[in-house]
Amino acid sequence: MTDTTPEFQYVTGQIRTSFGLLLAEFEERNAQALSQHGWELDVPYGHHPRQAFDVRPTDLPALGTVIYFHAGYWQSRDKAQFRFLAPAFNALGWHAVLVNYPLCPEVSVSQIVQSADEALRHVVDHQLSKNRAGPLVFCGHSAGGHLVVELALRQARSSEALRLPLVGVLPISGIFDLEPLVKTSLNQRLKLDSDQARACSPIHRASFGAVPALFLVGETETAAFHAQSQDMTQAWQAQGNQAAWESIKDADHFSILDQLCTPHGRVDLTLTAWAHCAF
Repeated sequence: MTDTTPEFQYVTGQIRTSFGLLLAEFEERNAQALSQHGWELDVPYGHHPRQAFDVRPTDLPALGTVIYFHAGYWQSRDKAQFRFLAPAFNALGWHAVLVNYPLCPEVSVSQIVQSADEALRHVVDHQLSKNRAGPLVFCGHSAGGHLVVELALRQARSSEALRLPLVGVLPISGIFDLEPLVKTSLNQRLKLDSDQARACSPIHRASFGAVPALFLVGETETAAFHAQSQDMTQAWQAQGNQAAWESIKDADHFSILDQLCTPHGRVDLTLTAWAHCAF
């Protein structure tokens, strides 16, 4: 019988013995990526040391800019661990921006969302200052998936549009209902009560006018992660927005990131279609 407890579904059941080797491989790929030309590292967008982003522009005719927020359950990890994704996006014709943000328990989840929102304005200003006009796509993994959905919904409700058009949002293995996390060991650092968790859950705040969304989840992830993406997709669609979800064959919570690197794959074709909608 499958363990349905939140601790299994969101923590122990997500762990794979392959993670150690895979993350070590990511580190090698990060070093290779960083050895390439064109990086702008640790561009500040606030006073906190973690309020900074990396930029790597594409050498191809640019379709736009992908803004990426990393995983770590709002309490760990760093953009530097995912720099290998930037050349992959570049090869698909996208400028890549990797964003860091303050972490729990130093700040709350809601404060992280606000920090991410502040990052957007600075990223847009930076790209325009470098003559890198073009549409934006928000992409985030795990906790980053939550953040990009929050940011996309803020844009849908805002009367003040970004200076570059947002054309799509790509959440990967995201968490959009935080209430189950209250009963897990993760909450030692998140420090959420039920009311705070609900207030930080975009599943309850889908709104009309949001950009198209593609929700991805690894086939071998727990049932809870599948349900999170399915439910958020349905909530997106229920408000009249375009959305789809897809389970990536044989992928787990980290190997799914390789799907971002596949030319002519689902992500590549979706991003290209979104970019063309901006013109």
